[in-house]
Amino acid sequence: MSSDRWKTSISAVDKDRIGIKGYSVTEMMAKLSFSDAVFLLLKGELPSESQSRLFNAVLVATIDHGPTPPSVLAARTVASAGNPLNAAIAGGVLAIGDTHGGAIEEAARILQYWAERTGKPEELAEELLDALKAGGKRMPGFGHQLHETDPRTIKLFDMAEETGVFGKHVKLCLAIESALEERLGKKLPININGAVAAVLSDMGFDWRLGKGIFVVSRVPGLLAHAFEEMTRERPMRKLGPPLHEYDGPPNKDL
Repeated sequence: MSSDRWKTSISAVDKDRIGIKGYSVTEMMAKLSFSDAVFLLLKGELPSESQSRLFNAVLVATIDHGPTPPSVLAARTVASAGNPLNAAIAGGVLAIGDTHGGAIEEAARILQYWAERTGKPEELAEELLDALKAGGKRMPGFGHQLHETDPRTIKLFDMAEETGVFGKHVKLCLAIESALEERLGKKLPININGAVAAVLSDMGFDWRLGKGIFVVSRVPGLLAHAFEEMTRERPMRKLGPPLHEYDGPPNKDL
């Protein structure tokens, strides 16, 4: 029997009630934090007290990282051109990709695959790195252009240990850091993307949500930067590195 209806398990809305995953939004408004509501939407269940605290920390950790990341420059550039806030934020979100924010997703995918294999974290880390090297790839979520040790990583892992959300993915991530240091002769620290990937994995999030969770976290930062650009700076100002050098074909006659 054919039907023109399609199904969703996310929300149900009628004239008297708005429900999210079975829970009343009005009750959620009084009893849940925003991060708890996001957790419910994505996992389909309420977080435990430990998960609530840690997931909130994940969202706060990546809410902003200064004016230089591509997403912030994009949001400010769009705002500087005279566009409304929603366009500026959308421009910033579109600048989030595999190398900016996307490392969470790829790192989580690798960690979740290898953490299911049999072996100690140290053994799995060596096998993982060998496999990546053979494929000409690097482990995402390690190293940082600015931080020799990412302070957000240290805090997030401390909180994971305090809350008991310190499982096989975090342990594998730490083992990879040690293995990389042994191979390279210098420390390549776990950055916040790698730390978030490990913690989200230990909380049972599908790796394919990684980039989306980064977007949820970063949008308030983009909003703040875009609004500041609109209200504090002159339109059409120079953003990003202003100097450039042309290295294309020489002048030609038609």
